[in-house]
Amino acid sequence: MSGTTLSGAGLDVRRRRTHFRAWHRGMRETDLILGRFADAQIADLSESELDSFELLLDEQDRDILAWLTGEAPTPEHARTPFFLKLAAFTGATLR
Repeated sequence: MSGTTLSGAGLDVRRRRTHFRAWHRGMRETDLILGRFADAQIADLSESELDSFELLLDEQDRDILAWLTGEAPTPEHARTPFFLKLAAFTGATLR
């Protein structure tokens, strides 16, 4: 069971694929962060935000978690408007 509360029925193929990837990362903590964000926001993301989300999904789970928990500073390449939106959603304070 993934934990998702969103049915992909109303989403286009790209959004369904991205939503699935957000919930199936490999690290449960990151699944919960990215998956819950996807549940709440994926339908309303712009194409450029969706591009940024897909790029973020290419990052390592441990890195994403460390950035969002403040264990490690967020590198410039990841500090995008989309990542700031994700951080605000999670209540993270970035370093």
